[in-house]
Amino acid sequence: MFSIKTYQKFFQQLLLLYRPFENRLNLELAKHDLYRAQWSVLHYLSNYGTATLVELAGYQGVEKPTVTRTISKLEELNYVEQVAGKDKREKRMQLTEQGKKLYAKVRITIDEYELDILKGISEEEQLACIRVMEDIRKNIRE
Repeated sequence: MFSIKTYQKFFQQLLLLYRPFENRLNLELAKHDLYRAQWSVLHYLSNYGTATLVELAGYQGVEKPTVTRTISKLEELNYVEQVAGKDKREKRMQLTEQGKKLYAKVRITIDEYELDILKGISEEEQLACIRVMEDIRKNIRE
């Protein structure tokens, strides 16, 4: 009889979790006319202030042209704006006032969703999972 190794089960569960999570997240974000990539940028800028397109691409694990398209759409919607950086060639982005208001509103929707799907999972268990995911991401990047 063939038995699946623990690490194989781990990654199978991760794959089975990701798509349904992202699909429902996009449904929640659609209530605010947003997509996950846009939300990720808004979240980063809300928590870190300003960022370059390279920093945003690194955070999301995508190519810079992908972030450029997302930023262009968010600029068009007046949610983000360019600010002067130390270097004239550096394009730094920040939330506009409208972007800050949108983030606060969407944050409520996402908090409800995230708390709902974490029912029955203690804060201690969540922190352990966070540590594991951070370590795996670090190992992937090395």
